[in-house]
Amino acid sequence: MPQQRPDIEATDPELASSRTSSKTDLGSTRHTENEPQRQASTAAKLRNPLTGFTEEQTLIDVETWCAEKGLTADLDSFRKGALIARVGQREDGFEYVNILSEEEKGWLRYEATHRWSQPFMLYFLVVLCAGSAIVQGMDQTAVNGAQLFYFREFGLNDNVWLQGLLNGAPYLCSAVIGCWSNAPLNKYFGRRGTIFISCIISFITGIWMAAADSWYNLLIARFFLGFAVGAKSSTTPVYAAESAPKNIRGALTMMWQMWTAFGIMLGFIVSVAFQNVTFLGENSPWRWMLGSTSIPPFVVCLQVYFCPESPRWYMEKGKFEKAFDSLCRLRKHKIQAARDMYYAHKLLEVEAAERVGRSPWKEFFGVRRNRRAAQSAFFVMFMQQFCGVNVIAYYSSSIFRQAGFSQSEALLTSMGTGITNFVFAIPAIYTIDTFGRRNLLLTTFPLMGICLLWCGMSFYLPLQADGVTPTPGRLGSIAAAIYVFMAVYSPGEGPVPFTYSAEAFPLHLRDVGMSFATATCWGFNFILSLTWPALVDAFSEQGAFGWYAAWNFFGWVYCYFLLPETKGLTLEELDQVFDVGNHQFFGYYKKKLPWYVQSKILRRDVPTFPPLYELHDEVLAGEGVMGRGGAGASVGAEYKEKNSTTRV
Repeated sequence: MPQQRPDIEATDPELASSRTSSKTDLGSTRHTENEPQRQASTAAKLRNPLTGFTEEQTLIDVETWCAEKGLTADLDSFRKGALIARVGQREDGFEYVNILSEEEKGWLRYEATHRWSQPFMLYFLVVLCAGSAIVQGMDQTAVNGAQLFYFREFGLNDNVWLQGLLNGAPYLCSAVIGCWSNAPLNKYFGRRGTIFISCIISFITGIWMAAADSWYNLLIARFFLGFAVGAKSSTTPVYAAESAPKNIRGALTMMWQMWTAFGIMLGFIVSVAFQNVTFLGENSPWRWMLGSTSIPPFVVCLQVYFCPESPRWYMEKGKFEKAFDSLCRLRKHKIQAARDMYYAHKLLEVEAAERVGRSPWKEFFGVRRNRRAAQSAFFVMFMQQFCGVNVIAYYSSSIFRQAGFSQSEALLTSMGTGITNFVFAIPAIYTIDTFGRRNLLLTTFPLMGICLLWCGMSFYLPLQADGVTPTPGRLGSIAAAIYVFMAVYSPGEGPVPFTYSAEAFPLHLRDVGMSFATATCWGFNFILSLTWPALVDAFSEQGAFGWYAAWNFFGWVYCYFLLPETKGLTLEELDQVFDVGNHQFFGYYKKKLPWYVQSKILRRDVPTFPPLYELHDEVLAGEGVMGRGGAGASVGAEYKEKNSTTRV
């Protein structure tokens, strides 16, 4: 017999004391006259919806649930999983679950210490998402080299607006139509089906673009490519986020951006590989460059059949048996699958009670938690474009040509930017879940701004005596500035936006939320790709790069004062994070700025600054609800006095 251990509540006074404050049924989480008390109760349930349950109550609840959902065949696994979920806020909580054998506890210890030891199917799903991202990246940058040839073939070298329209057409379609097709496609076909449909469209349009016989035929083909760009980019990060365990969710979700970077690199590589394939005509290499983008989506379409569907999507549709089968393929042991499924179910119950009787669109804009998530997703997606990265992704070959490189040198140097982008995205697998999303942005925004200023100012470097030929110093400075920019971008504003947006919205709004976020991304992508040729024509390279440098400095200010961190929380626990209002968030970090100067820059020994979300709970629930007191309570009281207006 395994050694009996005391109930964890006996060793954790906070968990025990919270029992009485959380013993409310789900109906009590609806709006009442006592709004602060309701919010505190909901926040407590979102931290752990089983807080306040005894072991006996938990077992009764899970047995009833299994009977209702047709899961009684695995009742033993769910009983154990439910008790683990009940104490899951403590890393060693499972050690106090008496019905677990030592072997089963050994599995859970191993899970905590070997987070990358996951079943084959989870990694196969990651490969599928990686393939989908590669499709995305190639679709974006194959045009970088191709435009040097099709502009000449179609006589567009002097028409800067038509150049921008051709390059940006997929992103116009994606922003206006493609991203918004995500919700109905996911509703009827699931995550896998949406990825399959979008990759079929990518496959067909790749061949269509290669066969285009006029600029307007190419424009139509590229516009239709936007249907795939929008749906795929909205769905794939969500699919990864919903399938991954919490401790590696950020890393697996950010794989979207890392493998998009790999696809971007492939787009540059095929530009170099096909630059001299001219047997169909002097300007025909662009056909091979764009046609090669049909290969990755064909491979992804074959993979889709073998991957499990998202367990959370199945649960949303009421298909609990399929959800459990899917989760068992994505976890090493049934107990882990049962734990994650039951815990997610209890969190979704809280969420479902919160949204009873609400209109999704009204809730999206009218509820502060969702509005703050939309605002934050809008910011990170907007800045992914206006940090200036896709100026390089789409126009680096033209920029290098303008700087004085030969056509072959421009294509080869552009390929180097793609390789740099991919290589420096790899560290983000680790840093995005350790250093955090917000910190990555705060570190990289000012560095990107400096690099763009460096690049723009390098165009002031003198030419050789003939007034035409650039000096090696000029060429080297421009290339170095762009390479360093890509190295800084890749672990920061590269992976953060899609990871952040995929986890920011509650489940019932996630499809709409990702549609909104990706429409923002591709809408501003279109604006950037459309306007860059005209911007350079009007303000020169110095002014154009300076414009995007300024946006990076703006991004740092906004990020520090208004962007919440999402690292290390379950998808549902983020409700509490986004329920902090802009005014309170800004005020907190304004007060904390001198503390950062004292502790991080001057390296002085200063008292710990009270956590923001602890203060938030005290504001909502009244002084002392969180049972912490001290400095946190006094600052919380100050916030309570200053922010006593009715909450929206």
